[in-house]
Amino acid sequence: MISVTELRNGAAFTESEQIYLVLSYEHVKLGRGNATIKLKVKNLRGGAITDRTFVSGSKVQEVDLEKKEVTYLYRQGSDYYFMDPVSFEQFPVDEKHIADAANYLKPDIPVKLLLYGSEALGIEVPLKMEFAVKETEPGVKGNSATNIFKDAILENGMRVKVPLFVSQEDKVRIDTRTGEYIERVSK
Repeated sequence: MISVTELRNGAAFTESEQIYLVLSYEHVKLGRGNATIKLKVKNLRGGAITDRTFVSGSKVQEVDLEKKEVTYLYRQGSDYYFMDPVSFEQFPVDEKHIADAANYLKPDIPVKLLLYGSEALGIEVPLKMEFAVKETEPGVKGNSATNIFKDAILENGMRVKVPLFVSQEDKVRIDTRTGEYIERVSK
């Protein structure tokens, strides 16, 4: 058992036979009362993201998730297939465990597979990834005095806001946590 005050982003715990991954942690102390711990958690078996509140001093059962470095191969039906580059073992993962990370999957990219025993519960994609701009309006130099963004469609079909100077076929770096533009990648 572990105190909820020891949980941090990325930690996993079990409660009511469900496994949760901590997405955000906030310690709140109001006046004279007990502190409360507010967590945003993802149910790794069901995929739902919820807010949980605990009284300081509460305990939960900590779970050790194995993070295995794997490579994305392909999708077939509702399963995504990943391969261990050392043992060549393949792991099917149901789409409900992939969720929004599916937008960032490209063949042969390395990801971390979250395993609980032999059960695959999800993946972690790299924090920053590069994509080519497939479609965007041309930007005209000098038509603004401030930072103005325009819509762009990336090679993976995602729609993001990019600065005016980004043109079609440019490569851009995207933050996979927020889905936002970071920078243009030099050619």
